[in-house]
Amino acid sequence: MGLLTILTFGIYRFWMRTRLRRWYWSSIRPGGLPMEYVGTPYEKLLGFLIAVVVLAFYIGIFNLILMFVSFSVLAAPGGAYLLSFLGVIPLWFFAQYRAHRYLLARSRWAGIRFGLEPGAWGYAFRAIFHWALTIVTLGLWHPRLRFALAKYRHDRTFFGDARLRQGGPVTLLYPAFTHVAIGGVLTVSTLLLTFEQLTVFVMEDTVLAEQVLQVDPPYFARLLFLSVPWLAYGLLHYSVEGRRLLISNLSTDGIGFDPRPRVGKMLWITISGNLARFIGVFGVTLLGVMILFAIIAMMGQLDALMASEDPFDGIAALGSTLAEWMSLALVISAYFAIFLVWNALTHIFLIFPTWRHYAQTLSLTGTGHLPGIDQRARDESQEAGGFAEALDVGAAI
Repeated sequence: MGLLTILTFGIYRFWMRTRLRRWYWSSIRPGGLPMEYVGTPYEKLLGFLIAVVVLAFYIGIFNLILMFVSFSVLAAPGGAYLLSFLGVIPLWFFAQYRAHRYLLARSRWAGIRFGLEPGAWGYAFRAIFHWALTIVTLGLWHPRLRFALAKYRHDRTFFGDARLRQGGPVTLLYPAFTHVAIGGVLTVSTLLLTFEQLTVFVMEDTVLAEQVLQVDPPYFARLLFLSVPWLAYGLLHYSVEGRRLLISNLSTDGIGFDPRPRVGKMLWITISGNLARFIGVFGVTLLGVMILFAIIAMMGQLDALMASEDPFDGIAALGSTLAEWMSLALVISAYFAIFLVWNALTHIFLIFPTWRHYAQTLSLTGTGHLPGIDQRARDESQEAGGFAEALDVGAAI
């Protein structure tokens, strides 16, 4: 019975994701022709089940060995936790590439299939190498990382029998990274100066420091009101402008792309979308609390709840009066309602407006070369890159 429930929920979950992907793809109309997505929920479910089996072996066997070695050598589990986390990192990038390959294999435009050559492990090793350099350089290598990984994917991507080519120098994305660098340097410098000022105050006189800080906070901290918004805007600008630079330098057999996304529009979508999500979830939570209090009132327990000094203790005490199954049902319903509403509002107010904006501001050049592109063979991979679903790497809706 439990297995049947899991399979039913899995089919429904992947069916919804497939429907959303088809809906999103149909809204993208380069040259007036809609994109098509022909993936199936059963392929996604099969890939997810295969990935879960592999991950179960990793978690159950490999982690058990690591834990045994860690306790034997270090007498603590910290080493095992660290090695286990590091062991998942290659699978993380492997899953991203495989999910991208499946997505392209099930996408068509003007009846012509897309495709991506195998190369998931090469992508994973390159991602690890560039991320290591990014961490060592405190983020300054990230534009180089982003370009390298995009070039690796794009140079292995096909539209029909035409191979895409990622052009541009390796420093292509650094102009878009300027605001991030300035905002990051200002924020870090402000935090360091504020910490130094606090340290000096405390070392000189703790009592005096408390009095001074109550009247006049550290003056360096005031710069955070400038640097933090600058950094946040820089991250959004880097995301939008970096994508524009990459796509504008992408071509295939005389066909090019002319993307013109607007940072201001994306800023509005981000602010309004997140605000709508929080309002929606707050409303659902408030409604759930009102329903709970209504049930408590109907059962004559509201006076006992209000008389309790601690509201949480009062709610816990109701467990003896409310039916256990009703309490459990309320908790589970509230939990899923909040996350389902959050997920639905994310698609409505963030994901779909973002896709629509990028689609509406994208145009093709050299469309006269399209008749010379032939169909490619169908990629028969049926497992749908299931590691992306199991690890939730953000590579699939």
